[in-house]
Amino acid sequence: MSLLESIAVVLAGLAAGTINTVVGSGTLITFPTLLAFGVPPVTANVSNTVGLVPGSVAGAFGYRSELEGQRGRVLRLLSASVLGGIVGALLLLVLSPGAFEAIVPVLILLGVVLVIVQPRLAARVQARAAARATETGVEKEGDHGWVWPAVFGTGVYGGYFGAAQGVLLMGVLGIGVDQSLQRSNAVKNILAGAVNGVAGVIFIVIADVDWQIVALVGGGAVVGGLLGARIGKRLPPLALRTVIVVVGLVAIASMLLG
Repeated sequence: MSLLESIAVVLAGLAAGTINTVVGSGTLITFPTLLAFGVPPVTANVSNTVGLVPGSVAGAFGYRSELEGQRGRVLRLLSASVLGGIVGALLLLVLSPGAFEAIVPVLILLGVVLVIVQPRLAARVQARAAARATETGVEKEGDHGWVWPAVFGTGVYGGYFGAAQGVLLMGVLGIGVDQSLQRSNAVKNILAGAVNGVAGVIFIVIADVDWQIVALVGGGAVVGGLLGARIGKRLPPLALRTVIVVVGLVAIASMLLG
């Protein structure tokens, strides 16, 4: 890889780390960049996944204040993400490339729709929960029961490809968890990072990882993760939701047209 190509990969990693921390879909920057420089698709995918792990850690660190009081939730959902990431990574290694990617645009669109309807749908879910509490005299606290399996599903998807995993997670957390988008975004960074991490470990052991790519993408992603936390935390809910929707639609267009 030439010097100019190496610089381009670092910059792509920086952009991906920033976008991943704010919403997700950073893979749609780094993955096409690596393909453009002649890196084989599977090698590009696995090396990119490993390289983005440090950026996820940096982004989670930048959102640490929003994680306060969420230890139980994070640990509970982390198990779903880790298991899903393992399944997704193994699917990448055993299935044909088109077997799973055919439904990726549909999954991303689902995440976008969930984010758009999140305020109204979350209000209805909470209203029904309050009505049940009034009828039974018991108020149920915590996340809705479907959140864990939904997070597991996003983990499977993230372990396989990863692009727009954050969009899907924000759609799930926004509806199933009664808290601000910023606090859910902090949880999203932990969960997405865990998926990349566990998938990365599997790829290191089984797949062909290009460590030069890992170093270049990882170096840029760390800076991008810290930068993304500073940017994302300043966005009001409507602006953050708008960013998520735009990135998700761009991801769908890129995959369909690419």
